[in-house]
This record gives sequence, structure tokens and C-alpha cells, in this order.
Amino acid sequence: MKLKDYQQKIIKFDVNGPLADLQQVNFAFLDKVLGLAGESGEVADKVKKIIRDQDGVIREADKTALEKELGDVLWHVATCARYLGLDLEQVAQVNLNKLESRQLRGKIAGSGDER
Repeated sequence: MKLKDYQQKIIKFDVNGPLADLQQVNFAFLDKVLGLAGESGEVADKVKKIIRDQDGVIREADKTALEKELGDVLWHVATCARYLGLDLEQVAQVNLNKLESRQLRGKIAGSGDER
């Protein structure tokens, strides 16, 4: 599935409706941004428990659970992008371009947005 198709298909699951291209932060956008943070935290929590309770061994059930949580993260990312009027495929391409540039300059490791 293409990211553009995914971004369109998920609109029906947004209780705030088909909002797009917002000009200021509203409750619906804030809801999605906070949801993204929450879902990302759930992924991290599952991995923490794999380390703590299973000596880091990832089982098939863990992969299934993480797949579901990563799907929730993807939904929130795609919805945040849509609210901002951004095409998710373009967001992905911009990210690849940024990473390629960093790799070419030997700056993959390190910190800072503009490295």
C-alpha cells in the first residue's frame, strides 16, 4: 500500500472528521500530537518489558503486539501530517533526503537537527 492511500483510508477513523491544512493548533490537532506521544510510549514500554522480563528475547507474540502499536504510531503520524496539509509520502521523501545528506557528510551519528 502506498502511504498516500493509507493517509486517505484512515480519515474515516478520525472522530474529528476530515480536517486538513490547519492554520493554527486546535484541540483535534493537539489530540493527535499527544496521541502520537502516547502510542510511542506504549512501543517503548513494551520493549522495556521485553528487556526486563525476557532478557531481551523478542517472541512472536511481542512482534505482533509491537506491530499493532507501531500501526497506532503510524496512524497518528499520518493524521498529524494530514492536519498540516502534508502528504505523508512527501514527508517520507524529505526524511530520506535528510538522512542521505547526513550520511554523505558523515553526520548520521550525533545530535542536533541541523547536523
